Amino acid sequence: MKAEIENTILAISKSLDLLSKRLNWDTAELKLEELDVLCEDSNLWSNPVNAKKLMRERQLLSDNIVSFKSLLVELQDLTELYKMAELENDQPLQDETEIAFRKLKKLVRLKETEALLNGEADANDCFLEINAGAGGTESCDWASMLARMYSRWSEKQNYNIELVSQHVGEEAGLKSIVFKIKGKNAYGWLKSESGVHRLVRISPFDSNSRRHTSFSSVWVYPVIDDNLEIIIPASEIRVDTYRSSGAGGQHVNTTDSAVRITHIPTGIVVTSSEKSQHQNRANCMSALKSRLYELEIRKRTQSVQAAHENKGDAGWGNQIRSYVLQPYQLIKDLRTNYETSNSQRVLDGDLTDFMSATLALEVSGKTRSESQDNFSG
Repeated sequence: MKAEIENTILAISKSLDLLSKRLNWDTAELKLEELDVLCEDSNLWSNPVNAKKLMRERQLLSDNIVSFKSLLVELQDLTELYKMAELENDQPLQDETEIAFRKLKKLVRLKETEALLNGEADANDCFLEINAGAGGTESCDWASMLARMYSRWSEKQNYNIELVSQHVGEEAGLKSIVFKIKGKNAYGWLKSESGVHRLVRISPFDSNSRRHTSFSSVWVYPVIDDNLEIIIPASEIRVDTYRSSGAGGQHVNTTDSAVRITHIPTGIVVTSSEKSQHQNRANCMSALKSRLYELEIRKRTQSVQAAHENKGDAGWGNQIRSYVLQPYQLIKDLRTNYETSNSQRVLDGDLTDFMSATLALEVSGKTRSESQDNFSG
């Protein structure tokens, strides 16, 4: 067997070993049996909130068990298939199996990272908000590029994306945009993207083709469970209506249908610009509750101050990632030191390695520069 294949099998085996520890594999099936018994209790739905929580826990554990077993079987099958191809001197089959090994290696690493998504709200859907910062039209264009990047990433994950609100720039791009992204672990993956993103490029809006630096901020917060009661006194909010901007048909710019709600104690502002003012108010209240819930989660983990410092104003001092397109190409995360020169691939939505590096950093406390090899190859 080739040394390269032996090393790949070893790497996959090590990742599976780590994954088994994160899943508490030794007791996982026993735990599932206990949850099955609890879910069959005739009094389960006397407390709907706990019932739904229990059902979600059971489904997640069941999915993890099925997934882990399938990975073990696939590794065993590929190993046997490759040995057979070697014995029969079947080069095309060997080549095909080598490709399958590489795909399995990447999949196992992804599952290993997903096992880190065990925070209180990690499994939830989320809101993703982008605001143009310093840089005028350049930053508005940068905000639209980020919106496209996150839309592409979400599509690659088979997530559902809903536009909640947007405010177009005066000349080009977007002043702000808010998406609601639905899918398993949407918040767990995207929470690492909160912060200021910096772009350096030759501006297409500059007739002298000079290099410009632009900033946009990204803020991600979880959609809360319908059964989680968060009470917001009417005295703590200010509701404003205004005319929406951008595409939307004949009703746009004819009535004050868009809604902006400001939470006075925290200064949090949420907006929605669908056609129905009633729906916009409901959207805003949902988003506000999610923001307050996210704030509470961070307080519990004693990281709220760091989170606000990371977001801050969209300018020089609060960056999490730098995107340099000219005079050279380099995208670098300033928290983990993970970087790549393939800027177009990232802007087309290939973000998972950056997110994985940040998740690993949160768990290990190491910068990904120490283990960047884990996400290459």
